[in-house]
Amino acid sequence: MGLQIFGTRKCPDTRKAERFFRERGAAYQFIDLAEKGISPGELASVKAALGGASLIDAEGKRFRDRGLAYQDYDEEAELLADPLLLKTPVVRDGRRAIVG
Repeated sequence: MGLQIFGTRKCPDTRKAERFFRERGAAYQFIDLAEKGISPGELASVKAALGGASLIDAEGKRFRDRGLAYQDYDEEAELLADPLLLKTPVVRDGRRAIVG
């Protein structure tokens, strides 16, 4: 499996990650979360690589608009239902991953 970048075209940090890999000649696959969400298997792989760290962008506008700060929620279910809640970019290479 090659290098994957999960993010959105509007996210400046995602564009920086793309530029970083492009400048170094690294081949990568870009997955636009606005068009296609993250699959349950990919989400589980990223969570395992990060040791269970939170993947939801708790400082984002979408998080506030959904009112998640004021309620208990299942992180995995929320991310699968609305992949734009994910901290971006997520860069994954096999079993290794990094967020932000």
